[in-house]
Amino acid sequence: MQQKPKILLIYTGGTIGMMKDPKSGVLKAFDFANLLKRIPELRLLSCDITALSFKEPIDSSNMNPKFWVQISEIIESSYDRFDGFVVLHGSDTMSYTASALSFMLENLAKPVILTGSQLPIGDLRTDAKENLITSIQMASLQENNQPIVREVGLYFEYKLYRGNRTTKINAEHFEAFESFNYPNLAESGVHLKVNHEALFVPDVNEKLLVHKHFDTNIVLVKMFPGISDTILECMVNHPSIKGIVLETYGAGNATTEKWFVNALKKAIERGVQVVNVTQCPGGSVNMGQYETSSELKQIGVISGKDMTSETAVAKLMYMLGEKISSNSFKTMFEASLRGEIT
Repeated sequence: MQQKPKILLIYTGGTIGMMKDPKSGVLKAFDFANLLKRIPELRLLSCDITALSFKEPIDSSNMNPKFWVQISEIIESSYDRFDGFVVLHGSDTMSYTASALSFMLENLAKPVILTGSQLPIGDLRTDAKENLITSIQMASLQENNQPIVREVGLYFEYKLYRGNRTTKINAEHFEAFESFNYPNLAESGVHLKVNHEALFVPDVNEKLLVHKHFDTNIVLVKMFPGISDTILECMVNHPSIKGIVLETYGAGNATTEKWFVNALKKAIERGVQVVNVTQCPGGSVNMGQYETSSELKQIGVISGKDMTSETAVAKLMYMLGEKISSNSFKTMFEASLRGEIT
């Protein structure tokens, strides 16, 4: 007889966990101990749900690697007792957390699905209930007593995405996220439709490894017409900087001004890892395709290929934290570790 999947619900903070006081109209944190009482529809799901919350729920604008470690440690300590995990999170930095967790949880063979909402759970027109219920359903999907989803996903408004392929595109619409360079893992309509070909296939024979070290001495530089040499040099020449994510134009293009190329070249010679990602929502970096990116390639800039900026930031902090040697850093960064590159 097949046992009901056991799902652990982890509330970190965010709009989804808020309830509006009917008298004062003030938002306050939802008591997840009363989850089934508040959302009786959860009883209809064929799984057992356990809920726990951060002692002090945080707004996702305050999310940082310290909290990523906290989430990963909850998953690590509960990994053998649960079949899937749903992480409730504020939407503003959800793509960063999903990306970070994908690198932290090496050999993950169970679903870890992040979700949230644009409106509080007690709001009349809330999207919270649907996102919560379907995320738990997605985490419960099994075939031959084995989870179907075995990676870090992000579920929002009827779609399950690979977490490290997502970016937040809208602050107002319920369809807040998109995965421009990778297909959806599943869709929720009248039926749940799983895109089996798109799912990540981990090595199920390997034990879960949890990486907890991030080096945050990095900077994100977005190219724009008129970028100043003095400002750029202040950033890239700072002694504590170990990594730079460069958001370039189009397929990885940037100004060919000598001061710009020289500033990056000096940083690379000092051992700073410089990564090139496109500031376009979709598409890929292809350094050398145009003259405006060939010099970047020549000086040793790393190609982020079709990675999102959120993933490039998380991967850079993760790899610097793991103290990957300079000799293998570029090769490893340009390789797909958790399905983050096509």
